Amino acid sequence: MFMVGACQLVRSLTKSQEQKAWLDCEQSFDDSSTTNVQSEWGKHGEHELVGQGKITNPDTCGKFGGFWGCPRTELHNKTTLDGKNHKGKVYVKKVFHSCDKPSCPICYKRGWAVREAGNIESRIKEAEKRFGKAEHIVVSVPKKDYGLSFEALQSKATKVMAARHILGGCKIFHAFRYHRANETYIGEPAGWFWSPHFHVIGFVDGGYSRCRHCKKSTLDCFSCDGYEGRTRRCYEKDGYIVKVLGSRKSIFGTAWYQLNHASVKRGVTRFHVARWFGTSSYRKMKIQKGDRIQRNMCPICGMDLVRLRYMGFDFDRIIGEFWIREFEDDAFDSAGNPLWVEADSGSYG
Repeated sequence: MFMVGACQLVRSLTKSQEQKAWLDCEQSFDDSSTTNVQSEWGKHGEHELVGQGKITNPDTCGKFGGFWGCPRTELHNKTTLDGKNHKGKVYVKKVFHSCDKPSCPICYKRGWAVREAGNIESRIKEAEKRFGKAEHIVVSVPKKDYGLSFEALQSKATKVMAARHILGGCKIFHAFRYHRANETYIGEPAGWFWSPHFHVIGFVDGGYSRCRHCKKSTLDCFSCDGYEGRTRRCYEKDGYIVKVLGSRKSIFGTAWYQLNHASVKRGVTRFHVARWFGTSSYRKMKIQKGDRIQRNMCPICGMDLVRLRYMGFDFDRIIGEFWIREFEDDAFDSAGNPLWVEADSGSYG
């Protein structure tokens, strides 16, 4: 009742007052989306954060598996779209063994999430050719629907987005939000707490640029036919806050980060964290094999990657910087000795 009343008051306030009231209203929604149930760290009922299971194979999971790259420096004397010239540089990609399971505490971030984010990026980029720019959207479940099953929540979220003219995209389920020690959530200790919501990379009918660059007040949104007007009117009916976040820089980066703290159902062997809906669903959008992003190709020259061997003396540093998965390095050291050679055939050694 407090939420509905607070949002209805927005219409009777001045411009500055109503902007603050709407923000307070959204914050109140987030604060009230907690529960007092006792849960294990990162676990609640049948749901748990990714990376909370057992290590699949301690002997191989996360272990360094070698280098792949492109030593064809004769093809790298060019300037790419980022304005950088790659003359004399070898492209190198570090490979680590991964079981690609979201439950594995070693492989979920550097293996499974990387693979899944690559699949999402490939499909979203193809969809962008048809539906325009993809947006990062958050669908917050109101407390009244906390008792719904996971599949019912999935279905409800899709219907809620359809009412706001969100055409389709990829949903990533988050069962928890994180409470930092310096934040205030009534009745909640620091750490992860139950607050189901969906992060979506999807498409708004007509795009979101109009609302993103609108100079009018929030009060004007209620009577507007743009996205912000639609979502506010729908909120008064269904209680779901569906927010379009700031303009994203990378589909892969957005997907990878959201996958890192997504949720899975405990005990389900092949649980699908990322689910496609609407115009981007597998039934409605078919992608030819040739349209998919090829990640086993050199981003400089487009040639296939080959297995590489490092011949220099700084191996520990290169391996130690595990967070740097792809990089460029000089093909030769200061004495003219090769730093990188093709491991299998040696043709570029």
